[in-house]
Amino acid sequence: MKGRWIGSPGLATVFVVTLGLGGCGWASLPSGATSQAELMHRDWTVFTIAGLCVFAIVGGLIVGSPFVWRRRGEALPPQFRRNVPIEIITTVIPLIMIALLFVLTYRVESVVERLSPSPSTIVDVVGFRWSWRFQYSGTSVQVIGTPKQPPEMVIPLGRTTRINLESADVNHAFWVPGFLFKRDAIPGVHNSFDWHPDHLGVFVGRCAEFCGLEHAFMTFAVRVVPPDEFERWLRQHETRPTAYRQGPR
Repeated sequence: MKGRWIGSPGLATVFVVTLGLGGCGWASLPSGATSQAELMHRDWTVFTIAGLCVFAIVGGLIVGSPFVWRRRGEALPPQFRRNVPIEIITTVIPLIMIALLFVLTYRVESVVERLSPSPSTIVDVVGFRWSWRFQYSGTSVQVIGTPKQPPEMVIPLGRTTRINLESADVNHAFWVPGFLFKRDAIPGVHNSFDWHPDHLGVFVGRCAEFCGLEHAFMTFAVRVVPPDEFERWLRQHETRPTAYRQGPR
């Protein structure tokens, strides 16, 4: 009985459960809070649909084959060494799919990586063991965090913010899950990218590259506020020192 259950209903049950688990992942696919993240979300959606289609076809062939071509009586089923049409189809279709996904991803990445000629705000970000320093270019505003007091970056809604990213010591990774964005901070390497947030709120950021003893506490936050509130915040912090002054100068 056990062998029969594993051979037929058992496989079907595993197939259904796997689809269900995949559905949970599909429901939790993040959409992102920037215009760049929205493009990435669409790209991920296309890849997810393509992956589910491939999974359904391959899984259906694996599960269905024992039922369609199961042995009947003592005679062997028809034997053959090759099937040219099937071989061509199973080669050409994946190549076409990969080419389309590559072109789509290239177009999305080109937009995401594009730098605006005139960003409204420029923030120089330096990662160090084990926190972050945010320096607002053209101002005296500087926010420096510690592992126990993570820093907060404030940026305006609906405007382009340029991030210039560097590391003061070892490799770090500047990751904001809510923005669907991660970029490595490497010593001696200057990375720049733009954000154009279109959702208000506070978004958690983390270092996603193991960098030492207190890596788990190397967090920060990005707070997106209306432009007028951002201007007030900038003026207030230019006239008084920032709360956290530890870390590299």
